Amino acid sequence: YILSEDDDMHTPTLFTEMDTLQREGDELEWKETARWVKFEEKVEEGGERWSKPHVSTLSLHSLFELRTCLQTGTVLLDLEGYSLPQIIDDIIERQVEEGMIPLELREKISFVLLRKHRHQTKKPIHRSLADMGKSSSSTSELLGLNCHTQSRSMNNIAETPSPDQLKNKFMKKIPRDAEASNVLVGEVDFLNKPFVAFVRLAQATTLGGLTEVPVPTRFLFILLGPQGKAKSYNEIGRAIATLMVDDLFSDVAYKARDREDLIAGIDEFLDEVIVLPPGEWDPKILQEDVQEHCACKDYDGGVNILNTAFVSSFCGGLYLDIKRKLPWLPSDLYEGFHIQSISAVLFIYLGCITNAITFGGLLGDATDNYQGVMESFLGTALAGSVFCLFSGQPLIILSSTGPILIFEKLLYEFSKNNGIDYMELRLWIGIHSCLQCLILVASDASYIIKYMTRFTEEGFSSLISFIFISDAIKKMVSTFKYYPINTDFKPDYVTTYKCECLAPDPGEFTPWFREFGALDWSQLSKKECLKYGGSLVGKSCKFVPDLALMSFILFFGTYSMTVSLKKFKFSRYFPTKLRKLISDFSIFMSIMTFVGLDMLMGLKTPKLIVPTEFKPTRSDRGWLVMPFGKNPWWVYLASFVPALLVTILIFMDQQISAVIVNRKENKLKKGCGYHLDLFWVGVLMAACSFLGLPWYVAATVISIAHIDSLKMESESSAPGEQPQFLGVREQRITGILVFVLTGVSIFLAPILKFIPMPVLYGVFLYMGVASLSGIQFWDRIKLYLMPSKHQPDFAYLRHVPLRRVHLFTLIQITCLAVLWVLKSTFLAIIFPVMILGLMVVRKMLDMVFSQHDLAWLDDLLPEKEKKKDEDKKKRKEKEKDKKKAKEDDSEDEVRNVSLCCPLLEYWILNWCLL
Repeated sequence: YILSEDDDMHTPTLFTEMDTLQREGDELEWKETARWVKFEEKVEEGGERWSKPHVSTLSLHSLFELRTCLQTGTVLLDLEGYSLPQIIDDIIERQVEEGMIPLELREKISFVLLRKHRHQTKKPIHRSLADMGKSSSSTSELLGLNCHTQSRSMNNIAETPSPDQLKNKFMKKIPRDAEASNVLVGEVDFLNKPFVAFVRLAQATTLGGLTEVPVPTRFLFILLGPQGKAKSYNEIGRAIATLMVDDLFSDVAYKARDREDLIAGIDEFLDEVIVLPPGEWDPKILQEDVQEHCACKDYDGGVNILNTAFVSSFCGGLYLDIKRKLPWLPSDLYEGFHIQSISAVLFIYLGCITNAITFGGLLGDATDNYQGVMESFLGTALAGSVFCLFSGQPLIILSSTGPILIFEKLLYEFSKNNGIDYMELRLWIGIHSCLQCLILVASDASYIIKYMTRFTEEGFSSLISFIFISDAIKKMVSTFKYYPINTDFKPDYVTTYKCECLAPDPGEFTPWFREFGALDWSQLSKKECLKYGGSLVGKSCKFVPDLALMSFILFFGTYSMTVSLKKFKFSRYFPTKLRKLISDFSIFMSIMTFVGLDMLMGLKTPKLIVPTEFKPTRSDRGWLVMPFGKNPWWVYLASFVPALLVTILIFMDQQISAVIVNRKENKLKKGCGYHLDLFWVGVLMAACSFLGLPWYVAATVISIAHIDSLKMESESSAPGEQPQFLGVREQRITGILVFVLTGVSIFLAPILKFIPMPVLYGVFLYMGVASLSGIQFWDRIKLYLMPSKHQPDFAYLRHVPLRRVHLFTLIQITCLAVLWVLKSTFLAIIFPVMILGLMVVRKMLDMVFSQHDLAWLDDLLPEKEKKKDEDKKKRKEKEKDKKKAKEDDSEDEVRNVSLCCPLLEYWILNWCLL
């Protein structure tokens, strides 16, 4: 009832500190022994450090004793306090007035409560040489001293925060609006019954050196008692401190109107307490937080495609996307200026140039160099930078994809076999595809994305991740073929290994012999020998250095070091900021480490080859493709058919990647832009077609890597509490910088040539593996290898039978295998159609699984969700009708009574008259 009165009131986070009264030599002081933000930290017995944060374990007896203390002690709520001496005077005055303590104890209690506080931030040897040189006039400050003439000038508690408090790094763990509650417990020999007080100040006030950190105090709990019960007092202090950081009781403490409200709060807390029987567990073992995963609460952020995609008006979805994204444009720019963005740019840049080189080389082979590495670099820079600047979701990274590569290969072979100009045909396909994309945008066709549930998303993203992993491993294996390991080498026969260069036969190579006959053929290098027509003879002529082993070290070393450094922010070493910095720059540090190792070894491992001249790969083509003049007129119209296939490919690839990027788990706050994204992809297709550049679409794995590199976590998390995932740094700067750097890479060739290709293969492997994390499908695959008792406590395992979970996973694995087979053949060109096939399979699962099971393992389809909402609505209407019917019945009864009353009056009146 108390809490429901003012639900809008914000309750600040409480930092609770418990100090106990101790004697240091002949002096009394309050020493900090424990603190709470969310979990408890104790000063360990050695007094040198804090314990590990843990959940407080309390005895039930201490809670009942605390309840008794609040019933019998002084409770002051909303006290006007400006200093600790004034507050203590008010407390003592109240107890004297109520006859709880005699007047002669006033000065003694005040003297004890105003002793200095030594916090754990100070060194154990707290007295300086200057302090040791002072007079020992304070030696009379004994616990049993009956002197009542001590003046207030002898109070040695600081009136202002000390330098140690102001410099305390623990402040980073406490929210800015936090307030403090101080607990003081101790035993003295001049009391025969406990002195208890609970105080809530009207306004939080900084009370000098009372608290470890410069946080204003709002609550004060004091317990002084007779000697011999120090342990009991300490447990009562821990009980009130634990209650103060409890969400429910802290609300009660802020809103309580009297003593009874506080006691009601304790009773409410006791109702939730679980008692563990003695002997079954060791209470001395620190209980770590077992609910760290509960820190991430359900988040409904982001814009759901189901609610925003379809608009009946022409270009309505595009208009809403622009309207939604326009207000965020300034923040999209200035939020990119952060140190985390630097590591993200370096990471994604290396991934993009590796992708550009790989696909550029494959395109060159497939199209006879009509498109090559140079075109790949230029197209990536142009399309990527424009997309990141104007698109609806700038976190998406554009790249060439496998299906596009296969389409280009088939299109070139068709053109070559039928005497059609390839570049002109490709231009018209790009124009038609652009127009088709614009039609899809205008008609809000992105609405179809609502049928892409988790089943389709995870199948697609898992396939792309496995492709990245597979390609990285294949490239590494090809190194072993190019640089085979010398298995035939035998150290014992090293004397027989030699290679000689023999001169050519004079009869067969007369011109060569006349010109180079005077050469000393035995002194020529291998290249010179073969150049001048000589022949190599000997067992070691085919010797190849063991570069494969070195390449594997670079490949696996880059991957494993990146994984290790990425997890470094959870380690115990170094301060938090340094750990986070190492984690953010993990990929860059790994690459630099193994590039340096490669340079140190000096082996000729395969290196990154970047174009050094700005010109088309093929010398007989220019930078602009003309639309007319080389092909018959009917080609311009017939290209509509292959363009339709390209459009389906682009649409499905782009929108599924966008759905994965915009999923609610990423906590994106600026909304999506499916229609705006597709609009710019279509426009860029036409632009790249005119320039003879490759076509680009959203790259799933690199986009996921981009998001992972920009994830934000809370900085002020309580000790022992895992940092909470806050979302992603949504901005446009990192993407723009990545693609600008990609464009100028031709000028960075002297630097980039030192990067070994195996290092970049390791980056590719990391991207593929990292993108699998967080995918429920991958987690369910691992369940096959786990006994039931060792399986993680996933929510769906609590609601769906394990056999049904395995069946659902098996269906997904089968679909993934079919997609993999299709991808590995010439049928890869219909890959987007197969994604539509996944949607059909998902629809059929409604006949195999119940809606309850699908709600936990997947997402409900829109019509099922709609039916569910309608059923709920009908139930509410039915209940409403029943309620209304009851009201009508009661009204009828009242009406009947009201009709009967005049008649009754009439008969009574007549009877009286008679």
